[in-house]
Amino acid sequence: MVDPADTVMNFRRRDARDKLTGRTRFTIDRFPAGLLHGAVLRAGVASGILRKLDVSRAATMPGVRAVVTAGDAPGRIGIGIADHPLFVVDRVRYHGEPLAAIAADTFDQAQAALAAIVFDIAPMPAVLDMEAALAAEAPLVHPDWRSYEVLFAGGARGGNVAWEATAVRGDVDAAFARPDVTIVDSAFRVGRQNHVAFEPRAAIAAFEDGRLHIETSTQVPWTVRNGTARLLGIRASAVRVTVPPVGGGFGLKFDLAIEPFAALLARKSGRPVRLVNSREEEMLTCLFRENAEIRIRSAVTKAGEILGREAVVLMDCGAYGGEQIFLTTMTAHTLGGNYRVGATRLVSRAIYTNTAPNGAFRACNGVYNTFALERHTDEIAAAIGMDPLAFRRRNVLGDGALGATGQIFEGDVLGPMLDRMAELRADAPDLVPGDDGRLYGRATTVGTWFVFVGPSAATVNMNADGSATLVTSGVEIGSGSTMQALPQIVAGVLGIRPDDVVVRSADTDAAGYDVGVGGGRTTVSLGAASLKAATEVRGKLLAVAAAMMDVAPDDLVMRDGRIERPGANRYGYSIAEVAARAQALQGPVAGTGAFTGQGVKAMVGCAAGHFLDAIDIPVFAVHDCDVAVDRETGHVEVLGYRVVQDVGRALNPSAVGGQIQGGVVQGLGYALHEDVTIGSDGCVRQSGFETYRLPLAGDVVPVAISLYEGAPSSGPLGTKGAGEVPILNVGATVACAVANATGLRVQELPLTPPRVLERLLGRKPDLAFPHIAERWADNLLHPHGQSTGSGDGG
Repeated sequence: MVDPADTVMNFRRRDARDKLTGRTRFTIDRFPAGLLHGAVLRAGVASGILRKLDVSRAATMPGVRAVVTAGDAPGRIGIGIADHPLFVVDRVRYHGEPLAAIAADTFDQAQAALAAIVFDIAPMPAVLDMEAALAAEAPLVHPDWRSYEVLFAGGARGGNVAWEATAVRGDVDAAFARPDVTIVDSAFRVGRQNHVAFEPRAAIAAFEDGRLHIETSTQVPWTVRNGTARLLGIRASAVRVTVPPVGGGFGLKFDLAIEPFAALLARKSGRPVRLVNSREEEMLTCLFRENAEIRIRSAVTKAGEILGREAVVLMDCGAYGGEQIFLTTMTAHTLGGNYRVGATRLVSRAIYTNTAPNGAFRACNGVYNTFALERHTDEIAAAIGMDPLAFRRRNVLGDGALGATGQIFEGDVLGPMLDRMAELRADAPDLVPGDDGRLYGRATTVGTWFVFVGPSAATVNMNADGSATLVTSGVEIGSGSTMQALPQIVAGVLGIRPDDVVVRSADTDAAGYDVGVGGGRTTVSLGAASLKAATEVRGKLLAVAAAMMDVAPDDLVMRDGRIERPGANRYGYSIAEVAARAQALQGPVAGTGAFTGQGVKAMVGCAAGHFLDAIDIPVFAVHDCDVAVDRETGHVEVLGYRVVQDVGRALNPSAVGGQIQGGVVQGLGYALHEDVTIGSDGCVRQSGFETYRLPLAGDVVPVAISLYEGAPSSGPLGTKGAGEVPILNVGATVACAVANATGLRVQELPLTPPRVLERLLGRKPDLAFPHIAERWADNLLHPHGQSTGSGDGG
C-alpha cells in the first residue's frame, strides 16, 4: 500500500528557474527552419452577407505561398451543435470573423497580401445584446439553425436560443403559493472578462509524411487534433498535436483556436507555418468569460427555511454556441448549489448575439452565479430580518442534502468551514472606520464548485537508473500540476524523489486520450491515471526484488530510492539495481493507467439538456473580505481578504496557497476593474492594455489562507482540484461587502468607480430585465422548438 503522507511536501517547481530567467521556449518563441508567416483577414462588420471574395491578386503577391478560404475547410465544429465554420461561408456573424488566411515568406508580405484581397459584404441588421436577440421579430443570428448537426441530444433550441438546459426538483409552485412565506425576487448582471494570457494564442503547423503536425499553445491537445480533422474533412489520426510550455490559459486555450488556419496553410504550401495572434486580435476575438443576466426568486419562511427557488440565467454565447452550450449544464450545480432548498427549478439559456464568441474562463459559469446567489442570499436575510451569516449557517449544504438535480451530497463540509472562517476573522484587525469619510463593510460568502473529471490516461516507464518517465496528455499551463502534483504522486508510489520523475510534454501520438487541462481536473483525473500506472510498475519491481531476496513482495517496502526488508539492517537493493535487473530479465518495465468519473447519480427526470446531470467531486469555498468605499469617487479598496478552501488533501500546500493568492487577485479584477464594452458596430472597444484595466501590483491584497482537508473525494489520495475554485467567490464577497458598507443594492459587476458613484448619488435605478419573465415557466421554449419572442426572419 502507498502511504499518502509519502506524497505530501512543499516541492518546488522544476520549471520555475527557466521561466523566471526567460529560458523557457513557449510556442511563440519557436521559429523552425523554412517557416512561413500566417495572417488572417477578418470581417469589419457584425452582421452581413458575403457577396464577393476574390483572392486571386493576393495569391500572386510577392512572397505569398498559400491562400485558404472556406472552400478549403468544409466542416463545422461545436459543443452540442456543429454550428461553427472556420471561415465565413456566406454570412458574417461577428466583427472579426475570419474571411481568409495567407502564408508568406515574411509577416509584412502576408499583411500586404491581405490588403489585396477584394471582398464585398452587404451589412445586415445585428443583435448586439441578449435583450435585442430575444425581442419579438429579432433578426436571427443563425436563420438556418434547424439544419445544424446536433452532436448531443437533449437541449431545447430555437431562434436565437442556442441551447436551453433545465433542472426541476419538487413542487415549486406549491412552495411559492404558501401563505407563510416571504418571496424575494432579485436581478443581476455581469460583464465579459478577458483572460489576458501573457502568451497569446500561437501555433506552428507542418505537413510531414502525409500528416499534419501542430505545435500549439493549448490546454486541450486532443480537442485540437479532433477539431482540426473535422474542419478539414480528414481522419483524426492524420493530425499530431504537441504542446510546448503554455504561457497562461485560464480557459482561453480550452478550445480550438487558430490551429486549423496554420494547418491548412501548411498543407497547401508544403512549408511550416507560424501563426500568432497580435495582442489586438487576442483582445477583440478572445473567448471572453460570457456576460450574463440572472433572475432568482425564493420562497422563504420567517424561520429561514428555503422552501422553493426558481431562477433564469441568460448567457451570451456570442455568434456561436461554443463552450456556453456545455456551460448551461453548470448552472444547476453552481446557482443550485451552496444551500438546502426544498424545491427548485432552474433554466439556463445560451443566447446567440452578433458579437465575438465567448468561452470558458476559470470557474466558468460559477463566478457570476455565485455572485448572484450570495447577493440574493443577503437580500433574503434582510427581507426576513435574519443575520446573513446565521442564515447561511442554517442552510448550507450538509450530509444528505439534495442538489438541484437530486444528487445526494456527502459529508458536512461547509458548516465546519464557516467555523474555520470565524477563527480567521478573529485574527483579523477590527474594521474600524477612520476619519477619511469612507464607508466600511465586511462580508462572508460560500461557494460550490466541482472537479470536472472525464477520461484520462497515463503511462509510467521505469528507467534502469532508478528514475521514471511519466507520459500523459497533460499540459503545463502555469498551475504547476504537471511539474509538482503528478511527479509527487508517481514518486510517492515508487519510493523515489519527485525530481527523479520526468514528465513528458503532451503529444497525441505518444499519450492516450485526455479531455484537457481545466475544470480543476489535472491532479484528480491525470493524477488517478498516473497513480494506477505507477502502482503497476511498483508491483513489477517488488516482484523482481522479492525474487532477488527470496521473500514475499508484501514483506518489502519501497522508500528513499530503495527496496528493502524493514528492519535495522536495511537489507535490500537500490531501486536502480532492481529496475536494471527487471529490464534484463523481462524487458522494459512500464505501467498504464486510465481514469474517468464514477458517475454520481441524479434524480431521474430532474435534468434536461445537461451534459452532466450530477457532479462527481464537489469542492467548497468560504471567503471573507473587508472593503472601504470612497463616497466622493466611488473607488472600492479591499483592505483584507481571507479564504477557507476545501482541498480534500493538499499534496503541496505551498502550491495550493499560490493558486489561491493568484485566483483572488484575478477575481478582484473581475469584481472591480475589468470592464468590456461593445460599440454600435459590434466591435469590442478594449483593444489593448491601455484600455482594459487589469489588477496592478498596488491592487494585490495578501490573502489569509486556511486549507480544509478531509472532505470526501474520489480523487487520488483524497485530492481535489485546487486551481479553479479560488476565483469562485471573489466577486460575490466584494459585492456583498460593498453592499454592507453602503447600504445599497449591489446588482452588477464590475464595481468600477463610476458605477459605484452613480449608485451612491442615486442616479442609477435598480436593475430590471423585462425580457426575463417573472415566472420560470414563461421563459421556456415552446415544445415545437421555436424560441419565444424570436422570429424566423433574418
